[in-house]
Amino acid sequence: MQQTEFLPGNHERGRYMRMDTAQILKRFFFCERALIIAQAGWIAGLAPLEIKIELPRMFWEDALVADALRTRVFELRYPSRLLEIADDAPVVSLFEAAKDAPSGAAFLLALARVYKPALLTAYQAYLGMADTIADGPTVHFLRTAVADKQRQIQQLEQFASASLQQAAPAEIDEAHAWVNALRRQLDAVGLGLDAPRAVEHDMVTPLRKSFQFAEIPARDARFAQVRYYWPNVIDSSFPYGDGMMLQLRSAVSHLNEVWAVETGGAILYFFADALDWEFVVDAARWTYDEARHTQMGYARLIGWGFQPKELPLGTYIYDAARGQDPIIRLGMLHYFETKNIGKKHDRAAAFASYHDDVSQHDMEFDWADETIHAHYGSKWLAALREKFPSLPDRETLHNRCDQLVEQVVAEAVETDRQAIYAVTEAMVAKANHRLTLV
Repeated sequence: MQQTEFLPGNHERGRYMRMDTAQILKRFFFCERALIIAQAGWIAGLAPLEIKIELPRMFWEDALVADALRTRVFELRYPSRLLEIADDAPVVSLFEAAKDAPSGAAFLLALARVYKPALLTAYQAYLGMADTIADGPTVHFLRTAVADKQRQIQQLEQFASASLQQAAPAEIDEAHAWVNALRRQLDAVGLGLDAPRAVEHDMVTPLRKSFQFAEIPARDARFAQVRYYWPNVIDSSFPYGDGMMLQLRSAVSHLNEVWAVETGGAILYFFADALDWEFVVDAARWTYDEARHTQMGYARLIGWGFQPKELPLGTYIYDAARGQDPIIRLGMLHYFETKNIGKKHDRAAAFASYHDDVSQHDMEFDWADETIHAHYGSKWLAALREKFPSLPDRETLHNRCDQLVEQVVAEAVETDRQAIYAVTEAMVAKANHRLTLV
């Protein structure tokens, strides 16, 4: 007997089926990926130290949610491992346009008022209809993503506001025009639970400026602008030091890992398409770690009573890769990770003997990070060489990096020497004065 009546099953929980959900999450993944790459590429061109520290944390958080999105798509589409932009091209291409902002201020303003809010709204809409029974894993990580995006937007608004305050009137107008065009285009295309719409009128392209990576890094004007950040870099007679001098030198070294932050962003930007998605996740974490190291040094120095204007920010290691193939930047970052890692334990032990808990603490965590980074460098240099056999092997690349740095060191002139000696002597004098007050 054929049954003609069935139990009711019309419920909001059944609105989106497995493949529908996978399509939505795939769209979110590609939008996040585009923003991660854009943020990484812009780090070197943005001057404020707080931005160089915080932006890597943001795109590391973005990489975590993007990775969770990607994994969930594969789970829902099993056994398929195919991930294509396809019908999501109208909105993904708009997110890929982020990198072509007409200025740094415009880039930050667009992140704060268009791109991050669009993802936040999309995630909130998804959570509003999500089935916590069938799709609990997605609900869990998107709730974290919502909290991350809310905090990011608040910080980016502050960064954008500060950048616009220092911008020329024409640049301010240009930034607002860029954001307005992006907003109108996004409203027309749509980012949400439904497929994006193809539109004929492109309001964004006329305002785009093709992204140019900053071969000369932007530097925060509040700090002492030097090329070489400590005398021993260019003067072998100047000791690395121990005691108070080691405390200062170590903190300044950590602060000046800003070059590694910029380089981490560079390698993510340049190799994101050539290497697997796993590389983007690793490079985002690598860059975020370097940003934390920079913050370690900055926090210690501020804690000892120094002001930004008293602290040296150098460029010489970053300068050594100027105009070179991007593989040099990856090689440079890996070279310095492996070159200095063996010294970390001795310095941590020295700080322990000084009862300098915070310097010891930072050095120990730095060591742990750098063991991870050494693995990252080896893994991805090998992957690149496998894909592009003409690239130099690791030893040849490291030797080339060493030569390039030595060339920049050899370029030091008397004004460079005077500049860093003046900064260092003032720091030592202030530190000695602090000791007399203890």
